[in-house]
Amino acid sequence: MAMLLNDLRERLLRAGVAPASVRLYLAELADHLADLTEDERQAGRGRAEADAAALFRLGEADGLAKAMIERRQFQAWSARAPWAIFGLSPLVLLAGAYLGAGLILWSGWKMFLSGADTPFVPIHGPAVVYFGLGKLAYFGAPLLIGWAIGLIAARQRSNAAWPMVGLIPVALIAGAVQVHAVRSPPAGAAYRVWMDVPLAGMAGALLHSVEIFLITATPYVIWRLARARLPDRPAA
Repeated sequence: MAMLLNDLRERLLRAGVAPASVRLYLAELADHLADLTEDERQAGRGRAEADAAALFRLGEADGLAKAMIERRQFQAWSARAPWAIFGLSPLVLLAGAYLGAGLILWSGWKMFLSGADTPFVPIHGPAVVYFGLGKLAYFGAPLLIGWAIGLIAARQRSNAAWPMVGLIPVALIAGAVQVHAVRSPPAGAAYRVWMDVPLAGMAGALLHSVEIFLITATPYVIWRLARARLPDRPAA
């Protein structure tokens, strides 16, 4: 029974069925199999004979898997539109995180450092916590997004090429983007905060991108290598 359910789980995940739907389906099959086994025992069969008869009545893995795979409503979005989940969504999330970080920097500048020409100065008190949230969003978002990409790909047994579609652009952008904040003259004028990718220092930016990529991709790579070593568990 355990071998059947494990084999079925892998088939469904590789075929794109959502992990939550897989768990529910396998739980239902396990309950149904228990009922079938009890029926066979009530009919007078021994334990081993009842188990074998119940498995036969339940059906083979091919048929059980086909019943779920053909129902599109159970397909995960990472299988329906992998370009959106692994390619577009990470960039949208990263842009949102950078926007939030920029707003925190701009508003904190006005609240705590209204007389300064730049917010990049020593700070104390509540300003440390407030600006810290912006730093967390700016520096932490690429890592969290990258790890999320790997987790989704691992759970769904996605082709290894798809997480790279998200991991590489996120690492390149995160390594190259720089934040600027200046106060436009005359004194008391607008507080300006923006981000760009300066052409100068691209070698350092590329190195930073490689570091981010290695940090975010390593857990996924380790997972794939570990799965490849497991007997009777082919890698996705």
